Amino acid sequence: MSGTAGAVWGRGEQQDFRSRVRGTLLGAAIGDALGAPVDGLGLDGIREAHGAEGVVDLSPAYGRRGAVTHLTQLTLFSVDGLIRAQVRRDTGAWHPPTDLHRAYLRWATTQRDWGPDERRKDDGWLAREEWLYARRDPTRTLLLGLGDDVMGTLEAPKNPGADGPEAAARSAPFGLLVGWEPQLVVQLAVECAAQTHGHPTACLAAGAYAVIVHGLALGEGLDGAVQRALGLLAARPGQQPVADALQQALGAVRQGIPNPGRVAELVGEGTAGQVVSAAVYCAFVGDDVRQGLRLAVNQDGPSAVTAALTGGLLGALHGETALPPAWLAELEGRPTILELADDFAMEMTQGPALHGPAGAAPAWLARYPRGA
Repeated sequence: MSGTAGAVWGRGEQQDFRSRVRGTLLGAAIGDALGAPVDGLGLDGIREAHGAEGVVDLSPAYGRRGAVTHLTQLTLFSVDGLIRAQVRRDTGAWHPPTDLHRAYLRWATTQRDWGPDERRKDDGWLAREEWLYARRDPTRTLLLGLGDDVMGTLEAPKNPGADGPEAAARSAPFGLLVGWEPQLVVQLAVECAAQTHGHPTACLAAGAYAVIVHGLALGEGLDGAVQRALGLLAARPGQQPVADALQQALGAVRQGIPNPGRVAELVGEGTAGQVVSAAVYCAFVGDDVRQGLRLAVNQDGPSAVTAALTGGLLGALHGETALPPAWLAELEGRPTILELADDFAMEMTQGPALHGPAGAAPAWLARYPRGA
């Protein structure tokens, strides 16, 4: 497949890339955890529960501070699926949407089973992480889309009326495929979104979000990354609502001091394009990661997904060292997220040394089996 070959990596480049991978995954998870306790409350409810300033710090959800939702769970399985796709490429089997679908079905199993099934040898290590078996309010759309083994495609999508932002929220990892051409990143995110959210707005918002992350991971600024996304969307049918929402976000950046009303206006009815645009706005106007995430949470729309999307952008833009350390210290699943991030970075930069013509590392193939 042309356009997906990686360059030869220097050590400095590898370190920068790993920092952005960690930043993206941890940033998205922190945003998710910050928004989870107040998801669906609306600004008045948030202020009633947390005071006039709203949410300023992590607070308890699901019995602990720093808990994440299904959004983070699925993002991790996106990473797992992408690594597996690269590993399976050696076999001549190269269809990443299928590998991602298998990964999402492994997530769906975590929502049905009590815990890992040691008999499933092809599951790999991520599906054996017990903390991922917690049910964290997955939407009915996700459970229906992954309720059987049939893979949704662009020709026959699952839930063709679903235009919510959940598929976009699991699409940040596609943007970390920095060796890929941007149009292929968009295509993969769009195809994988159709596995649960078949409406063109949901699919194209996922593609736009992934390719914005892609630009940031390559060291571009946010404005340039958004402009490229708009250019790549332009030729696709059904793109107008998503393009309009992104243009609205860019316009809002120039409209004075950020406030919750402006975020709520961008979120609108909560379609995928609108929520992605609100996240772009929050990432643009926040002076730092903390402020950007607080802005994403304290508004009338869906707090967890808006903040998760914002955190992914800010983490890709600034790298892991820009993330608030006190929040990282309490983040649920941080060891797993870091391990997966480092595996992804190592696969993308040094894959041939792990599995290639010269031989394979058995431990790597045990972690990311080729079989499923």
